[in-house]
Amino acid sequence: MRILLLSQYYYPEALFKGLIYARELVRQGHEVEVLTGFPNYPGGKLYSGFKVRFLQRDEYDGIPVVRVPLYPSHDATARGRILNYMSFAISAALIGPWVVKRPDVIYAYHGHATIGLPAWAIGLTRRAPYVLDIQDLWPDTIEASGMLPPRYKGLLKVLNSWCNFIYRHATRIAVLSKGFKTTLAARGVPAEKIEVIPNWCDPVMLEPSELPAAEEELLAGRFNIVMAGNMGVMQGLDVVLDAAVKLAEVAPKVQFVLVGGGVERPKLEARAAELGLTNVLFLPRRPLTEIGALLRRADVLLLHLKDDPLFAITIPSRIQAYLAIGRPILCGVRGDASDMVKETEAGFCFEPDDPGSLCEAVLKIHELPEEEQKAMGERGRVFYRDRLSLPVGTKAFIDLFEQMRKS
Repeated sequence: MRILLLSQYYYPEALFKGLIYARELVRQGHEVEVLTGFPNYPGGKLYSGFKVRFLQRDEYDGIPVVRVPLYPSHDATARGRILNYMSFAISAALIGPWVVKRPDVIYAYHGHATIGLPAWAIGLTRRAPYVLDIQDLWPDTIEASGMLPPRYKGLLKVLNSWCNFIYRHATRIAVLSKGFKTTLAARGVPAEKIEVIPNWCDPVMLEPSELPAAEEELLAGRFNIVMAGNMGVMQGLDVVLDAAVKLAEVAPKVQFVLVGGGVERPKLEARAAELGLTNVLFLPRRPLTEIGALLRRADVLLLHLKDDPLFAITIPSRIQAYLAIGRPILCGVRGDASDMVKETEAGFCFEPDDPGSLCEAVLKIHELPEEEQKAMGERGRVFYRDRLSLPVGTKAFIDLFEQMRKS
């Protein structure tokens, strides 16, 4: 089967459904071509060695990659994001149909709804069925993120109409959770058109690596609760600082380790300094090849999203990495994510935006015997291997592609 992988982001940008997904599709016997933009995520600056051109052809691991122009940006302003998303969507829709081979199936990575434009255009022009793999529900995610200032609020209605259009025209829709399927079905998308295929994590994170000696020294002698990933508005990480204040006296060995970047990180660091917290450690963002060592060094892995109805139906991608690493999880997300932690008995859940509830969960897991903590992590690791891993998820997509070809 010839598969066109359509995504605004691709290697060398870190995307778990990018190069590793393409490699696995090839390993399972299929031909893959990629249509994408010029790498600039997450910093919004073009990667070294790249220059925006009308068209550029690359090849990685024998997989052909076609790049079309976009406006590089990933700042916090609505204008920058809109230009970034729309420039790629328009370029891919106008140029894409004429520069890629005719695919049997189009796979469109729906990180944001604008990808529906080139998916629809190429599918119509090349007479190929396409599946939208929805990672974020628009316009819900846009509204919850607070990215749109009041003067842009009218765009939410436009986005809603656009989403209804692309859902209607997509051959099939893949979603990452049962909650997404329920929500889309309630909006009129036929349930039989929607397939639940959970995400996996990048296997690079699971490869052996060592923690730098300087960081090992910072973690030594502490009970380390690690959160790795974006520190944005939606993560609501002030709850961690509030919990740290409470835990400083009752559990002095507990240390929160926040790893990564994001628009909220400077504010969080300033507030931690203002509170005089010595049990919160900030570490810089690092490549996937290095993050695994830090996650394995953790005693517990932390996941939190602010208390918003949208997040009750999502499963943040970092939970797959946490399960795969095999460490106990503290989950402060309602709905599908907490259900997964409870189902696997891989950790404890707490109420989002509630420092007291987080403290209770921390003390509960901290007081468990080491053998029980290890058993918790191992249950999560086995669940990931059997139900969520890259080969399992890719096979589910291939089965879906075969159904699309026959329909």
